[in-house]
Amino acid sequence: MTYLRLLFASAIIALATGCASPAQISGMSVTTDQATANTYDAKLQNNVQLSEVNGGDKTNPLWTSEIDGPDFRAALEQSLANAKLLGSTSAPYALRANLLRVDQPIFGLNFEVTSEVEYTLTETTTNQVIFREIIRAPYTAGLGDSVIGIKRLRLANEGSARANITTILKRLSDLKIEAKQVSLMN
Repeated sequence: MTYLRLLFASAIIALATGCASPAQISGMSVTTDQATANTYDAKLQNNVQLSEVNGGDKTNPLWTSEIDGPDFRAALEQSLANAKLLGSTSAPYALRANLLRVDQPIFGLNFEVTSEVEYTLTETTTNQVIFREIIRAPYTAGLGDSVIGIKRLRLANEGSARANITTILKRLSDLKIEAKQVSLMN
């Protein structure tokens, strides 16, 4: 009888907490209002293609939420479009993103997730690297965001990815491209 109660309690806990789900594209994307808060060099507007996005992990529903590479790519692409930077596949500038790592806790009340992404912007005709930067962006989701731990971790993943994309958009807004000269304004 005790084993049956323990099994029943375990089943209730499992149903109450649910299964892990991957970070959602909508939660990782920077909205149009946030993206257009920056001003971008005229040469970048509608002239950036997303060449490749590497990294990320698939979520195991029985373990923890992760940031999947294709979903991160979709969120980055949507954010570039919202910033009016995304161009065609023949755009003069190519942005490459490499999701290096996602540091996340296993348990806790507040989940702080830090994503680390290496971005490289190149000129497509010459393959000249305009800039390369590794951006680390933390985000914390607490009990106020969700009482369910698995959802709180997913929200922290999404927030960290969104903060990372927000930072690259800010860096792109600091980029001033002139004939034969590129500078980052601080």
